[in-house]
Amino acid sequence: MWPDEVHRELAAGGVRLVGYVPDAGHKRLIELCQADPAMRAIALTTEEEGIGLAAGAWLGGARSVLLMQSSGVGNLVNVLGMVKVCRFPLLMIVTMRGEPGEFNPWQVPMGEATARVLEAMGVTVQRAENEGEISSLVKKALRSCYRDGSASAILIAQRVVGIKSFQEQRNQ
Repeated sequence: MWPDEVHRELAAGGVRLVGYVPDAGHKRLIELCQADPAMRAIALTTEEEGIGLAAGAWLGGARSVLLMQSSGVGNLVNVLGMVKVCRFPLLMIVTMRGEPGEFNPWQVPMGEATARVLEAMGVTVQRAENEGEISSLVKKALRSCYRDGSASAILIAQRVVGIKSFQEQRNQ
């Protein structure tokens, strides 16, 4: 399963702080990070807090990652300017919404714009279309972020994490 592989890459890459906005697509990865005694998983109320967490981790000599959904990317635009100016490492793993089959029309606009928004703010974007490529993209992005003091985002296609129906959403 991709969450297990990604957790192994994060652990091997020295990630100690994991900021996340609760998300069903990241559920298993969040649980693995919470159970890992070498990591501290921190629930965020907004995605913007994850940028501050990453900056603080970097200043304190620790590595971090931000887990979120594509709808949260729109919340990051202003604070991504800090990443660009200060040139600190930031890795974001983003589960996509708003792609074909999405039940919630409010997810579609940001889902369509996620990659362009991140790229406009200087973030290197890579997209995982299938489960088998996620961990290798994470490994490469971790290496480049911490080597170059840059920002990278791995976008995980909605079909990889699953497309919910309106009925499934109501029952949760």
